[in-house]
Amino acid sequence: MKRSALAILSSVLVSVGAVGLAGCGSSQSASAQPVKAATVVVAMTPQSSPNWFFPVISSTSYTEINAQVQYLMYKPLIDLNKENQVSYATSLAKSIHYNAQGTEYTITLGSKYKWSNGNPVTAQDVVFTWDIIKAAAANGAPWVYGASGSGGVPSDWKSVVATGSHTVVITLDKPANPQWFIHNGLSQITPVPESVWNKYPTNMTQELKYILKVSNSPTNAAYDVVDGPFKFDSWQPNDYWSLVPNPSYGGHKATIGKLEFAYEASASSDFTGLKTGTVDVGYLPASLWKTKSQLASTDDFSSSYLFGMNYLLLNMDPKAPGGVGTVFQHRYVREALEMGIDQQGIIDSLYHGLGVATDGPVPSQPKTAFYDNALNVPPYPYNPAQGEKLLESHGWHLVNGVMTKHGQKLEFPFIYVSASQTIANMAQLLKTDWAKEGIQVSLQSLPLDELLGEAVPASANQWAMAYWGAGWTYQLDYYPTGGNLFATNAGENSGSYNSKTMDALIQATYEPGTPQQIQSRMDAYEAWGAKDLPVLWMPWLPQGYAREIGLNVHAKNVHGTVSTFNPVTDFLYAQYWTVSK
Repeated sequence: MKRSALAILSSVLVSVGAVGLAGCGSSQSASAQPVKAATVVVAMTPQSSPNWFFPVISSTSYTEINAQVQYLMYKPLIDLNKENQVSYATSLAKSIHYNAQGTEYTITLGSKYKWSNGNPVTAQDVVFTWDIIKAAAANGAPWVYGASGSGGVPSDWKSVVATGSHTVVITLDKPANPQWFIHNGLSQITPVPESVWNKYPTNMTQELKYILKVSNSPTNAAYDVVDGPFKFDSWQPNDYWSLVPNPSYGGHKATIGKLEFAYEASASSDFTGLKTGTVDVGYLPASLWKTKSQLASTDDFSSSYLFGMNYLLLNMDPKAPGGVGTVFQHRYVREALEMGIDQQGIIDSLYHGLGVATDGPVPSQPKTAFYDNALNVPPYPYNPAQGEKLLESHGWHLVNGVMTKHGQKLEFPFIYVSASQTIANMAQLLKTDWAKEGIQVSLQSLPLDELLGEAVPASANQWAMAYWGAGWTYQLDYYPTGGNLFATNAGENSGSYNSKTMDALIQATYEPGTPQQIQSRMDAYEAWGAKDLPVLWMPWLPQGYAREIGLNVHAKNVHGTVSTFNPVTDFLYAQYWTVSK
């Protein structure tokens, strides 16, 4: 989940951001002298902070800032470039070979990257990390693995075996589309040093409990041994979290002296930090668009679409408040709700005309080979009057302004992320438009961490509809099949959506075949996602670094933030950043 963010500038910037990472300040001028050991301060999404540092992430801690910090500290098994292809030059894996059936994958590790204590990254580290993933994905685990269901984890993985110090063989129990498995399966493994973390060699339950205990204790000695470009330095809860370069890093070593993630109480506090110079890399939300000129002399701006989609989450669990979960299980109700969402109106009135309406799980921006152009015609365009008629045709009728059927009312709470006036305005707009159909929602704003902790199956009786502000990007699920999102009981299927047709279509995208067959299966999955509405689709907008809705902003003397930014992974490659005088 990543949960997520976006938009502003001009149509020119949107076009630039859509095709690549061009923009002001994307490279260092020839005359600029780099300043070594400089501190770069990055603003986080308001009211969010890293709270899970172990690189095998739990379902309740699957947030953008956690992923950012973990990526800076630990190398993933595979790195993906801006074209969504494996970059072996920057991956732990030097090569991956697979058989014709796509059932066996031989991974050879390179010797370029080592742990910061001097030990090599070994095949056994990979096996140990898989053992943790498998245990956390099992029923009754002390904490739940966040990407269960994606990449066939854990059910499709038959074995993970170290056949040498730098060779791992992974066997699946059935044939698979190799590109799907590499992108969505192998991408989940970010190895940890077994010699440091294996505290309970014969008791994985105790091991998971230990990881949970220290997951938010970054000063614990276990986090001293990393293989990423940065190491953890210090923190002050609700203030800052700082990283320093890892001198033993095997890749491009950072020249900045410290990378500091700053806690922000609100978007306005980020703006103040940019204006006063206490924040070097941040964002400008749509609500502060008119203040852009105040930063023009000290900061540069850029924008880009990330690889993902935006949606409202419905709780289809029968335990949802007021019995509304069972009501949401009817597709026609979801259709009526989608007809009450004025996507273009939201784009025009709240996001200055920037963004694209979306009707399925793969966005039209950025341009990728995965998007099905047939979805250019939305199946449920904005039409509250038609939505009202649809409900009435299924036996609902207005009682005191609320659609009612057999005593059941279409009346429920809608929780959304706080700290953004634009999102608050959007929630009010949705409330007004749904009221035209006789659908009544009560609005409640929550800090991001609280919202993400509440809108999960374990708390199904506490929420009905949720919106965290920026949707989903395909991190750890880079081949966009939706297995981790929309398959029954998948790790991020927080709304308890259940469709045998969807399960079958997702499963088909996992299977090997010709390029034409593989693309046809992806198109069929997208079409069903647009038609069946596992979630309510919302506009997709250009996103900022913090996944806050707005422009990317960086101080004029900070270079490389734009040119190195990857819209596929959405990571910050701060080891390439430089600071000039």
